[in-house]
Amino acid sequence: MAGAASALFLLDIKGRVLVWRDYRGDVSAVQAERFFTKLIEKEGDPQSQDPVVYDNGVSYMYIQHSNVYLMTASRQNCNAASLLSFLHRVVDVFKHYFEELEEESLRDNFVVVYELLDEMMDFGWKPHRGLPMAVTNAVSWRSEGINYKKNEVFLDVVESVNILVNSNGQVIRSDVVGALKMRTYLSGMPECKLGLNDRVLLEAQGRATKGKAIDLEDIKFHQCVRLAKFENDRTISFIPPDGAFDLMTYRLSTQVKPLIWVEAQVEMHSRSRVEMMVKARSQFKERSTATNVEIELPVAIDASNPNIRTSMGSASYAPENDALLWKIKSFPGGKEYMLRAEFSLPSITAEEATPERKAPIRVKFEIPYFTVSGIQVRYLKIIEKSGYHALPWVRYITMAGEYELRLI
Repeated sequence: MAGAASALFLLDIKGRVLVWRDYRGDVSAVQAERFFTKLIEKEGDPQSQDPVVYDNGVSYMYIQHSNVYLMTASRQNCNAASLLSFLHRVVDVFKHYFEELEEESLRDNFVVVYELLDEMMDFGWKPHRGLPMAVTNAVSWRSEGINYKKNEVFLDVVESVNILVNSNGQVIRSDVVGALKMRTYLSGMPECKLGLNDRVLLEAQGRATKGKAIDLEDIKFHQCVRLAKFENDRTISFIPPDGAFDLMTYRLSTQVKPLIWVEAQVEMHSRSRVEMMVKARSQFKERSTATNVEIELPVAIDASNPNIRTSMGSASYAPENDALLWKIKSFPGGKEYMLRAEFSLPSITAEEATPERKAPIRVKFEIPYFTVSGIQVRYLKIIEKSGYHALPWVRYITMAGEYELRLI
């Protein structure tokens, strides 16, 4: 093409801008209004049926499809036939993705529309490939010629639980942030398809939702995922990068029951001795076990000479953090463990006492083979034209994120 398009507009039947992509900064949205005014003038002239409008240094090339006008504007000496051909190709691609191109399908798929336009036109120039990579399978994140003796995929479903409990024992903030972390060691250009127990998908398919169907929020995908395919039928299909990447992240803002509950009582026995009694209780099913549990318990800044006893695990005083650190390697569901600690304090009178800063109890843990959301990978299919058999491995793990109990 001799010159580049300055901007691309999609307008409704009344000339209102639905989608606008500015490529060169020399045409504004005002020009779209001028174009539509000229178009109305042209409609009154039966002799003028050409798809090009020229006004005040700007050339407009347009086509109409259903109740949508597709229009490019340029201040350069451009190849009108090439741009008109490009607009017809845009229609074909949108119909491929949305079945029908009309105002409603554009409004329902704004994100996908902009992504497709960015694939089809670079800085106002029409790339030679013409179609987006989601149609042609050209991918920038994976090189050709990758080869492995053993083809494997590892998928880790990792959920982080964020909880804040106030001094009354009420959960005042809770959410779950999840990630599907993949490591792929696959030859060639494999096509992967992933199915989840997603409520929207299962209901759309008319399937009975055995067990728990989940409602995911704030879903974000790696660029390899075909977004339009997901928008249409909730299928997660992609050609993966080689090695490690995050396929998808999500959030659930449902009220989460604290998986490990901690109660603490602090008693002053005299002016110079304080006793702490702590209960830790696992509030998940017995078939699951938390590992590498760490409970950080704040103690007075000037505490010393600790005497600590635990019913499970080990505890140590960390004076640099003004805390007791209680470690339990394995904490099965439905169990309760105890810790007792005595500390010496400098002997001071009540008048000299300063208000104690109240740090929260912080908890860390991991629970393998368990998710709070109930997310399940229903299938992970790997298809490659050479026909090799690939082994998919799926693991689930829940861990503590920002997990704080302000109880002391």
